[in-house]
Amino acid sequence: MAGSLFDQLKKSGLVNEHKAKQIKKEKYQQSKQQKGQKTEAADKNVADLAAEASRLKAEKDRQLNLARQQQQAEKAKQAELKQILQTNRLTDAVGDLPFNFADEGKIKTLQVNAKTHAGLAKGRIRIARFADEYWMIPDMAAEKVALRDASVLIAFASSEDNLSDEDKDYYAKFEIPDDLVW
Repeated sequence: MAGSLFDQLKKSGLVNEHKAKQIKKEKYQQSKQQKGQKTEAADKNVADLAAEASRLKAEKDRQLNLARQQQQAEKAKQAELKQILQTNRLTDAVGDLPFNFADEGKIKTLQVNAKTHAGLAKGRIRIARFADEYWMIPDMAAEKVALRDASVLIAFASSEDNLSDEDKDYYAKFEIPDDLVW
């Protein structure tokens, strides 16, 4: 029994040559179909994976682009603030009168002249904190700054805001001396 199974079946007369070729041909066609189906399925899986990878890459690129645009917008806003502060800051405000204000829970002091001190007290001049520096600017420039970033401006507690109209009228009777500095 040294031959193949086909040769052994042919010798015993169970299979003839024509029937063997037909079976072999059918088997070949079945294997070819299965191979084609596997290839189609594999191609479909590869195409699905490629489409998913492409979609994920597009989403990641969109997120990175959005983050980059936000950074550029923030940088532009900071540059605008700096330009507004530099062009509108009061350069002749330094003097010998101390002006105290609260910033982040700490009391800070600026040495200003009398005109600037009066403007700060009445709210015509505002203090802005930018790049760890304090800048004094007129109230019109402060409005521009507030539109871009209100956290830059130092908020002053105004006692007039807490008073009713009756109290304001009552206290208007009493004049505060000009030489009174706290």
